[in-house]
Amino acid sequence: MQDSLVGPGTTRALENTDLLTTEPINLAGALNREPSRNSSASTEVYERLRLAIVTGELRPNTPLIEVDLAEALKVSRTPVRESLQRLMADGLIVPRRRGWAVREYSQSEIQENYELRAALEGYAAGLAAERGTDAEISEIAAIQAVRDAQVDPSHEFRVTTNRRFHDAIIAAARNTRLAAEIFRAGQFYFNERIASASTQIDFKANQDDHGKIVRALQTRNTREAEDAMRAHILRTFKASQRVGLA
Repeated sequence: MQDSLVGPGTTRALENTDLLTTEPINLAGALNREPSRNSSASTEVYERLRLAIVTGELRPNTPLIEVDLAEALKVSRTPVRESLQRLMADGLIVPRRRGWAVREYSQSEIQENYELRAALEGYAAGLAAERGTDAEISEIAAIQAVRDAQVDPSHEFRVTTNRRFHDAIIAAARNTRLAAEIFRAGQFYFNERIASASTQIDFKANQDDHGKIVRALQTRNTREAEDAMRAHILRTFKASQRVGLA
């Protein structure tokens, strides 16, 4: 399914604004995802739009026009309006003359966000080493084993399994408030644009990082797990900076 967020009506509306990005807007991945939990229409729309933003499907300064979003997502304008208000509160979009647009962050803001994620996810990894069940830690190790077995993984595979790896660790930490804060801090995810710009050396460094985290979890070493996760996220930030995507 290659649905785009912009249908014919949306395209006409976007052609009349100077905020239109130079690349096509495609929400195939986000629109094909089920919401993370049973939810209202408003929450489902919010989750899909948010996912499209944080994974780079919707680029900075991309216009978001309420009526066109409702048409593309096949919902009424009310859940779209509510979702846009939530996205503004998250700091992901900003008001424009005609509707909204995806917010463009400064370099310092991006760095601050990565530093916050490093602190939060590092702490979650430490908790996972302490609280995670043997089954949960085995699942995390299994996700990484699948990644290790790939000789030339696709960008989509790298992104999907990376998200599963991090989500499994957050779940094993058993702290819903911490998980919620990590979710809110997750404004810049490892995505296909970053994966396509990174090198095999970057992928190997990522794998090495994951391996250190897994070993710390398996030995129940909370300090090593926390330190390894923090170092991993900060290294990812530096790699993104190097290729001009952070």
